[in-house]
Amino acid sequence: MALLSHGEAISARLAEEAARLIPGGVSSPVRAMRSVGREHPLFVASGEGGVLEDVDGNRYVDWVLSWGPLIAGHAHPAVIDAVERTARDGTTFGAPTELEVRLAREVCSAVPSVEMVRFVSSGTEATMSAVRLARAATGRSKVLKFVGGYHGHVDALLAQAGSGLATLSIPASPGVPAAVTVDTLLCEYNDLDGARRLAEMHGDDLACVIVEPVAGNMGVVPAQPGFLEGLRTICNGTGALLVLDEVITGFRVSYGGAQERLAVRADLTCLGKIVGGGLPAAAFGGRAEVMELLAPQGSVYQAGTLSGNPLAMAAGLATLELLREPGAYERLEQVGAALERGLAAPGVTVNRVGAMLTAFFADGPVRSFADAAKSDVARYAAFHAHMLGRGIYLAPSQFEAMMPSLAHTDEQVEQTLAAAREFEG
Repeated sequence: MALLSHGEAISARLAEEAARLIPGGVSSPVRAMRSVGREHPLFVASGEGGVLEDVDGNRYVDWVLSWGPLIAGHAHPAVIDAVERTARDGTTFGAPTELEVRLAREVCSAVPSVEMVRFVSSGTEATMSAVRLARAATGRSKVLKFVGGYHGHVDALLAQAGSGLATLSIPASPGVPAAVTVDTLLCEYNDLDGARRLAEMHGDDLACVIVEPVAGNMGVVPAQPGFLEGLRTICNGTGALLVLDEVITGFRVSYGGAQERLAVRADLTCLGKIVGGGLPAAAFGGRAEVMELLAPQGSVYQAGTLSGNPLAMAAGLATLELLREPGAYERLEQVGAALERGLAAPGVTVNRVGAMLTAFFADGPVRSFADAAKSDVARYAAFHAHMLGRGIYLAPSQFEAMMPSLAHTDEQVEQTLAAAREFEG
């Protein structure tokens, strides 16, 4: 397979200017691509279906797809048409619209545990608001999260474990005061016994357990059998709320998200990415008696100027309509399974749930962040460079997911696997 010419003159010039104007030259850290050894990131010009084109004219099969929102692919005609039609009537009003009522109806119909929903503009807003609501609903302060689980850049959730389960959390980022994370408890993902011990120690002050039902930001790590059910039991026993962070898994691993696929019921659910169809939108929702604590009906304050933005609501509705078409999830499963089979190799462990997967450069199994952290990141960086040179764009981090879409073709899957077979790193 021929290497791309990889002209990079325009990208290099933009990177130099961006570095002067934007911290690190990017608006989100992983885009810098430093962890895979590149001097500057890809600067994108356009996307169509499963293909991305950079400003230098290089084309790539795109398995990142804006980190998950574009489950229908880039620039799907139905989504673009919905956004264009809506924009002609105005881009934002700061007032309710019929579109947000329609999308709320669809979310409540799709996600088994959601009776009411509030729209926000990012996954971080969704998790931040859900935790605040859980604390208000329970009158408690402590939050249990799992090591390697990313729930946005909320101060209280940017914490790492100390020595032992009883040790107070310390901030994982400068600028986060220790006092902010003092009520954040941490446990290894899939360690149900550890979670039980923490619940025994702090149950009277445990407001919620927040967890990704399929971890996606340590690479894809599925919940082991009984783990989510055990967390549900812990919450039932302590009176804490179970908050499922489905920002990635919502509408991706099934139409009703991971909780439909895995048959677990949340008290609160956080959604993002796909719910906005590629535009900035997210949501949190749950039981009516909890959601009704939000202002203006209740006293828990949460607000946002662009929440329920009509363009994002239109894009979300159009995307969900595509996912309701017969065979949509069967196709996503087929593409994901083909990648899973083709990427498995000696020294490579592939974890997949539906249309999200990670090839860990590690001997398996990978069941926690500690397991994922054993991956050979230098080898992944070499693999990433190899694939990029053959027209395949993967996440520039070992600890992210590949995102199959309805737009990816069998030919693009085979092109990806053929390039992977050539790798000798």
